[in-house]
Amino acid sequence: MCTAATYKTADHYFGRNLDYEFAYNQTVTVTPRNYPFDFRHAPKMTSHFAMIGMAFVQEGYPLYYDATNEKGLSMAGLNFPQNADYKPFAEGKDNIAPFEFIPWVLSQCEDLGQVRALLSRLNLLNEDFSEALPLSPLHWMISDRNGSIVVESVADGLKVYENPVGVMTNNPTFDYHLTNLVNYMSASPEDPENRISGEIALKPYSRGMGGLGIPGDLSSASRFVKAAFTRLNSRSGDSEVESVSQFFHILGSVAQQKGCCKVEHGYEYTIYSSCCNTDRGIYYYTTYENSRVTGVDMHRENLDGTEIVSYPLEKCEGFRVQN
Repeated sequence: MCTAATYKTADHYFGRNLDYEFAYNQTVTVTPRNYPFDFRHAPKMTSHFAMIGMAFVQEGYPLYYDATNEKGLSMAGLNFPQNADYKPFAEGKDNIAPFEFIPWVLSQCEDLGQVRALLSRLNLLNEDFSEALPLSPLHWMISDRNGSIVVESVADGLKVYENPVGVMTNNPTFDYHLTNLVNYMSASPEDPENRISGEIALKPYSRGMGGLGIPGDLSSASRFVKAAFTRLNSRSGDSEVESVSQFFHILGSVAQQKGCCKVEHGYEYTIYSSCCNTDRGIYYYTTYENSRVTGVDMHRENLDGTEIVSYPLEKCEGFRVQN
């Protein structure tokens, strides 16, 4: 399971937690403008917007988990089991395999207006990358600095939701998560007021009691509520250090620790967390083994090149003894 979020100070930030029980060999990957994207059923793109993000590179192809293009448009795919429903080939549609969806959008769109126009012709195709790499059930969050949407391909078609809270998790469908927030509408960062009765004197015995009822378990519905509460009430300065630090604190509020979520083949945990400054094209990340923030700046690469550039994740924690 996973959590994605946006955040805006002077610049705009987009990122996610990737939660799973094991990791692939994912790398921070820059795809330059002239890398040829050879789509299965769409015209080949030999020139497009450059992008940076986390990807599992297979057969020279970047399978992006999340990415941001040079125009500041960002996109992340999150687990969506039991609900994701991909379709057969459809005449008159843009037939795009789910593993192509992120590069297909980020290659050609500058903002959500262009994305919405593109989605009107989209058919997410039930076609595996390879026999060894079958499709993952996913839904997607797409954001620019002015807004966010969620895209879900389900049994009754393609759904596009406006995302006013700027976060996304996993099941159920996104409309459920928005409705579920109503159950927590009394939560507040301020001290609660006594509304039981004016006849008894009740005062908070602790700081933070305005948030009583906000869930803390690791289910996707609870993480959505906690991430929304944290993100919508977050405050920080506008500097890069303050903004990036605050973004990782937002993701940290719903991070998963090894041992707390047992699954069939081990324990689910937060493999990596990412935060991309979408205005500057700098992709920051931490891993479960390394809490130090590491960054890759796409504009330090040759964005007019033809070959993707990948940076393995730094997983070795460095401790500093102060005395």
